[in-house]
Formats: sequence, structure tokens, C-alpha cells
Amino acid sequence: MTAAVEDSPANRRRAWSNVAVLTLAQGILGAQLSMIFITAGLAGAMIAPNPCFATLPVSMVMLGSAVSARFLSGFMARHGRRAGFTIASLIAAIGAGIAFAGLERGSFALFTLGCTLIGAQMSAQGFYRFAAADVAPAALQPKMISLVQAGGLVSALIGPRIATVTAEASAIPFAMTFAAIIGINLLGPFIYALLRIPVAPQARAGSAGGRSLGEILRTPGIVVAMICGTVSYALMNLVMTSTPLAMVGCGFATADAANVTAAHMVAMFAPAFFTGNLIARFGAERIVTLGLVILATAGAFALSGVELDHFYIALILLGLGWNFGFIGATAMLTAQHTPEERGRVQGINDTIVFGGVFLASLSSGALMGCAGGTAQQGWSAVNMMMLPFLTLAGGALIWMALRPRDTR
Repeated sequence: MTAAVEDSPANRRRAWSNVAVLTLAQGILGAQLSMIFITAGLAGAMIAPNPCFATLPVSMVMLGSAVSARFLSGFMARHGRRAGFTIASLIAAIGAGIAFAGLERGSFALFTLGCTLIGAQMSAQGFYRFAAADVAPAALQPKMISLVQAGGLVSALIGPRIATVTAEASAIPFAMTFAAIIGINLLGPFIYALLRIPVAPQARAGSAGGRSLGEILRTPGIVVAMICGTVSYALMNLVMTSTPLAMVGCGFATADAANVTAAHMVAMFAPAFFTGNLIARFGAERIVTLGLVILATAGAFALSGVELDHFYIALILLGLGWNFGFIGATAMLTAQHTPEERGRVQGINDTIVFGGVFLASLSSGALMGCAGGTAQQGWSAVNMMMLPFLTLAGGALIWMALRPRDTR
């Protein structure tokens, strides 16, 4: 079931206006994502009491996203997207300040707490794609979702550059990176003030248009979309989190890791300019399937060697696979709920997605720090971990494809 938005000139204008704002937010506030992936694991390794905990700060960003997703979704359902996004950016600014203080004091606990609070903004960014579809006619929704994700191309270009410039800008490595993240988040309220998305009508569970949680989670299309979205995002995070540690461990410089991360993030977001059109033409399920195949190819290429070219190609494929898998899964999900249900469905979805991403990030650090004696062994363990989850997502798609169309 799709959101019933009239396909009128006024609604199209409003939809395009909101997409422009959300794309801007994705480009500017999204820059902190690559900054954290590049520096937080290395900063963690610098002050962590045990090398197995090096990527815990990155993992806690994802846990913060998972925990805040349900609350943020419910808040936005009652008070609107603008209010929810604004609060999330302010919480993240406070978190970046705490992380900065943790680095200055050499406190791993304080640094990790700050990273956890930054997760609120990561959760808000996850809702941009849904917000783009809120007031868009059904025919435009895949394109709107895709274009908002394309804003990440700007963040992919500026985030790694900021991380490189600020990493050694003070006596305490990486401290100025988190000072910059404070400033980025403080821009959020000014950008969000331009949004024009009305508060959605609310319906009680079990009333007309408002299914119960059990009914929602028994809908095959919703379940499969959640599985594919979670697997796509979690596997991307699993590999991306460990990349800086693997590269530095294999003898490359932090600047090399930043460049590879930049190439990866360009691959994540640049295809979004046409992913929506591909979904409209071929269907979301086929695009998700393509994304999973590309993710598998990325893992295979990462296992083939640890030269600089191997890292570049594997991470570029990883970004492309994430784009098709995650955007396709989002399009699948938005076609399965009513406007009245969107707060609950999207909140549950992103709680599951970021919960999976948290576990993947946590596993990444454990595999890199504790699975083997060398960085190359840890890197191989990380990429081998992709196989069972790709099998799960692929099986879920096959299961849904074999069901009669009216029972999906």
C-alpha cells in the first residue's frame, strides 16, 4: 500500500522544494559520517585500554542511531520532521563536544559517550529518505528517495578532506576533527527551517489505516525490505569501519585511508542520481538483488589482495552495492505502509537497520583486533563474514518472489 498523495502541480513543487533542502542537509551534515569512519577507529586505537575495543566508538555511533530511531520517529510523527531533525542535530553537537573533551583528556569512556550521542544525527539522516517521500506523489517517490541520497556525493567529497586537514591540526590527534563536527551539526537548525512537511495524520493501532505491530511485522514485503536494508547497510559498515585500521596496519598512511573512503562514499551516493529511475523501470526487488551481487563481488575482491588498488576497487564496489541494496529496500518499504503507519513502520525499520549496523561495526573491531595476528588476517576475516548475511538476504528475496503476488 502506498502513501496517498495527490499528483498535483502544488504537491510536486512542494516535494521538489523539500528534496532540495534534504539534499543540502545530506551534503553538509552527512560529511560527519566519513569523518567519523576515518578518524574514530584510529582515535579509539590511540586511547582504548584494549586493541579489541578500537572501533567501539564507531559502533556506539550506530548504537546511538538504533536507540534513537524509534524515539525520533515517534517524536516526528507527533511534532513534524523539522522539529525532530533539529533536536537530533543539537544532540549530536553536544556529543561531538563530549568526544572532543574525551580526546583532550585521553578518556576512552568519555570519547565513546560523545560518539554515542552523535548517533542521533545519524538516525536523523536515515529518515531523510522517508521525509523525501512524505509529500511526494507515488510515481515520484523512488526518484525523490534516490536524489536525497545523492546529496551524499557532496559529503563524500568534503568529509574526507576535512578529516585529513583536521586530523593533525592540534597537538592532540583528531581532536579538531570533532571540533569541526560540532560546527557542522550547528548548521542543522538553519537548514531544517526551510522544510515544508506537514505533520502526518495519526491512527491508533487496529483502527482503519493503522495496523497493529504484529500485523505490520507479518507483512512479507515489509519483512523482506527490512532484511535487505539491514544486510546492505550492515555489511557496508562492517567493511568500511575496518578499512582505515586495515590500511594503516598494512603500511598505508591515514591520508591513503581518507582517499579510499572518499572514493567509497562517492560510489555510495553518485549512483543515486539514476537509482530511482532504475527502480521505476526494473522494480525495487531487482535493484536490491543487483546490490547484493555487487556487495558479494566487493568482498571477493577484498580477499584477493591488500595492495592499494585492491582497497580502492573493493570499497568502490562496496559503495555501489550499498546504494542499490539500501535505496531499493527503502523503496520496497515505502510501498508497503499508509501515511498513518509511517511513524511506526519507519521507526521499527531504522531501529532494526541501525541495530544490525551496530552489531556489524562491533564485530568489525573484534575481527580486526582479535581474530588474527596481522592486519591482513583480520581484514580477511571481516570480508569472509559477509557471506552468511548475503545468503540470508538473497534467500529472503527468493522466498518473496515465490509467493503469490497478492500475498506479498
